[in-house]
Amino acid sequence: MKTALPQRMSQDVLDHFAALESPWRRRRHQAYLGWKRLTWRWLIGGTHVTKRAVDIVGSSCALILLAPLFSIIAVLIKLEDRAPVLFPQVRVGRNGREFRMLKFRSMRANAEVQLKEILANNQHATGVTFKLKHDPRITRIGRWLRRYSLDELPQFYNVFIGDMSLVGPRPPLPREVALYSLSDRRRLAIKPGITCIWQISGRAEIDFPGQVQLDVRYIESRSFWQDVKILCKTVPAVLSGTGAY
Repeated sequence: MKTALPQRMSQDVLDHFAALESPWRRRRHQAYLGWKRLTWRWLIGGTHVTKRAVDIVGSSCALILLAPLFSIIAVLIKLEDRAPVLFPQVRVGRNGREFRMLKFRSMRANAEVQLKEILANNQHATGVTFKLKHDPRITRIGRWLRRYSLDELPQFYNVFIGDMSLVGPRPPLPREVALYSLSDRRRLAIKPGITCIWQISGRAEIDFPGQVQLDVRYIESRSFWQDVKILCKTVPAVLSGTGAY
């Protein structure tokens, strides 16, 4: 009795594969597998096309509607210290591809040189990312821009040309990526975004490991409606100014 059940199960498995040997059944099985592959590709491709369409429409509307605000910010930055209005910075995007991300300049012209003098005051313990609540390099207008994330608005152009998406992990600096562990690099699997989960959950108050955890969670469960939810939550998070510095 002890061997009867395993023998019967083995015979069932053999009968199943023997049935597949029939030309008609084999063709039907192959057609079924082919249909599943096509359906999966359509779902993945459809999601990608939908996301890109939303990015193009959303960024186009933002660039047009926010043009007057862009002009005001540009004048204020220029009046403060006569330095350039925009700050193009090399960032790392999907699969490690580098691109130039645009921001309104919120720091002094020699900010990169001053960074070496204040690195020891980094409030992010891991040292991968740098955050300092009262960063002396930030200008007066820059502090206001950062509080309400207005310095990030030029990135709508990066979204429009395809370097970024409206929603996705924030794009890191090359020097940060150089310190990434293998698991940290999972956040480079998709296009970076203007906003993300941790941007609406605490922003700079969340340390680097927490950012990675939230980014990976988004990547593994991303969907059109999740993006809509994050975009809707971004507005009140930005207006509150919580965790921005």
